[in-house]
Amino acid sequence: MGQMKSRNLVTAGERLRDQVAHALRAALISGELRPGQVYSAPTLAEDFGISATPVREAMLDLAREGLVEPVRNKGFRITEVNERDLDHYTEIRTLIEVPTVGRITTTATEKELEALRPIAEEIVRAAHDHDLIGYLEADRRFHLTLLGLSGNERLVETVGDLRKRSRLYGLTALDRRGELIPSAEEHLELLDLMLASDAEGAEQCMRRHLGHVRSLWAKGAGDKESVGGKSRSRPGAAQ
Repeated sequence: MGQMKSRNLVTAGERLRDQVAHALRAALISGELRPGQVYSAPTLAEDFGISATPVREAMLDLAREGLVEPVRNKGFRITEVNERDLDHYTEIRTLIEVPTVGRITTTATEKELEALRPIAEEIVRAAHDHDLIGYLEADRRFHLTLLGLSGNERLVETVGDLRKRSRLYGLTALDRRGELIPSAEEHLELLDLMLASDAEGAEQCMRRHLGHVRSLWAKGAGDKESVGGKSRSRPGAAQ
């Protein structure tokens, strides 16, 4: 059973259980935790340097999100995402995010939009620096903060849940090929279109961005990776 890199979980104002859940989601997305494999709470707790209780609680939170499934007397198995699921997630995100971005373009202030630029630049920087966890975290903050300008908290929660359920496996291979950089730069392009009050252009950019992300998922899933000495193809992917 593969091990995760050691992580520092000391974050003021956040429950240990929530910190562990966040770190586990990041490990799922980056591919440190592999789909189909079973991980025990005590073993993961050793990697974190903490007791097994908050890890077990965090895994139960992830189970409720559909990211893992309990395996009796063994631990938790990382669920796999199939191509049909990914297509459905992309379709829902497109239906929600494209028109929402168009509306926000006409209602958000220049100050509100400019506040997103440091995050967009952080995404690009992380892609160039091969910082996968930083890339994904900044990407999440950009999209959810942008959607938050709509004033619809339920909409933000829905997209956040879709992002959790559609993990991007094979991200390391995509990073090695430099294929994350163009996707990262689209965040700056989108922001510039919105600042120019080009709602139609912003909608087209968002639609293209989601399609771009989906194509990356397919490439990531198509990479064969060795898991437990066996070749695995198309393990499931998403951002």
